[in-house]
Amino acid sequence: MNDTSAQTLARPNTIDPITLEVLRNALESIADEMGAVLKRTSFSPNIKERMDASCAIFDVEAQLVAQAEHVPVHLGSMLRAVSATVAAVGGVGEGDVVIVNDPFTGGSHLPDITVVAPVFAEHRHIGYVATRAHHADVGGMEPGSMPGKSQETYQEGLIIPAVRLYRRGELQEDVLRMILANVRTPEERRGDLNAQLAALRIGEQRLQELAQRYSADLLTAGFDAILDYAERRMRRRLAEFRPGTYRAEDFMDDDGHGDEPVRVSVAVTVSPERLVLDYSGSSPQTLGNINAVAPMTYSASFFAIKILTDPEIPVNAGTFRSVELRIPEGSFLASKPPAAVCAGNTETTQRIADTVLKACAQFAPDRVPAASQGTMNTIAIGGHDPRAKGPGGRPYSYIETIGHPVQHDQHDEHAGRSAGDHLSASGRALRVARGLVRGREASRRERPHPLNPHSRPYRAGVVAMRAPPLRALRAAWRRRRQARPQRRLARRRHGRGGAGQGEPVASGRRDYHRRDAGRRRLGPRVTSLRCRGTRSRSRPA
Repeated sequence: MNDTSAQTLARPNTIDPITLEVLRNALESIADEMGAVLKRTSFSPNIKERMDASCAIFDVEAQLVAQAEHVPVHLGSMLRAVSATVAAVGGVGEGDVVIVNDPFTGGSHLPDITVVAPVFAEHRHIGYVATRAHHADVGGMEPGSMPGKSQETYQEGLIIPAVRLYRRGELQEDVLRMILANVRTPEERRGDLNAQLAALRIGEQRLQELAQRYSADLLTAGFDAILDYAERRMRRRLAEFRPGTYRAEDFMDDDGHGDEPVRVSVAVTVSPERLVLDYSGSSPQTLGNINAVAPMTYSASFFAIKILTDPEIPVNAGTFRSVELRIPEGSFLASKPPAAVCAGNTETTQRIADTVLKACAQFAPDRVPAASQGTMNTIAIGGHDPRAKGPGGRPYSYIETIGHPVQHDQHDEHAGRSAGDHLSASGRALRVARGLVRGREASRRERPHPLNPHSRPYRAGVVAMRAPPLRALRAAWRRRRQARPQRRLARRRHGRGGAGQGEPVASGRRDYHRRDAGRRRLGPRVTSLRCRGTRSRSRPA
């Protein structure tokens, strides 16, 4: 047990349980309201339809206190990213807003722009509010800022180090102009940034109201008590597991440039007081863009541990005090600049979560859900909309993660979903993504190419899309060579118990059609296509 955990367990809880629960739920509702404001005021369908964004509240030490149930891969990385962001600017004052998307500070890929603001009440600093949203384009060598052949971060888009977008309440116009000058859709980016700022303002206002009602002293003491409460609940769950060391490995098909599989190796050591995840033996940093920065690995690991333990435990910094990660620096799970990382957030995190769950199935088979497809099936499309007035039409950028057919799992209705007999019609991307596939109406209104994810073929695992002349179509998917492990779900309805490792199931398949070239099978790696009149079809083999 480390010194922080020992002090935490010895620290008395001076807040009565009822007040503590009221505060905890009030903070979570503030994060939910921030998300609602962000969704309702954003410009891009990627946020207002898919809700590829997250909102959270932090204490004065930049420890996560409350989160809304948005995108797990965002908030897991924000556990460590907000403190790094604040440190990078040398501290913040009242009225400041910091913006960042640098993966090696913010902990995500470049399209995920994070804004952070301090909150003051009773003339003192009491915490931070933060939002992170996936912007449909931040520049780079291809529309969508998810290039298939990137080898350096510089090729993936504009890198925004941690800088003040607002200073003492005044907008830094030069910073904003610099950002908008380097993206393909500046008005959409301006609108989405304003939506993130609006979410911060509502979070700041609600926290100040809470401090006025209960006092700033009680509120900040409540932050500490909430973290301690989550830690105690996690430790109780960990004590239920059989001590020992359990190993697992899995592979990425390749890095997008070579043909060699890329190894994810983990050893999970269980003890009554700690859970240690050691990623020694994982492959070194790669030339391609499947590299992850350490916060991405933390995020996917914590996601898997949350599934394993108790979905009702509040997710905050205290939840994972008893979980230790050992990630070899310079591996593709903790890459160094200027590594390309755009697919690390979408593909590698999926594989990390699957590998951790594979190890955990050895000591907690009844708690491990079925394996996901293991990929986000990302599609990025860009060009000019001929429907818009003016020469050449209006530039647009479109990004989608195509959900695999899913069914609900008993253990965790949000995270534990898999292909099965009863398919979901919602078109939700799985595992660490949890984003919604946007509706047909939104696609027709915003983009010149209709996407129909809710048709019957989709329910069979097929997505069809017709597009007019494109500038670029980029697709990223995995599990084309490496078959995923089949795990049986514990479902009373089918009379099956236990979730053990079974035989590998078939990998997936992706085709696209061109008028002038007919059908072509897409390969296993991240792919970029420059084409005209393309129809893309996605389905399991």
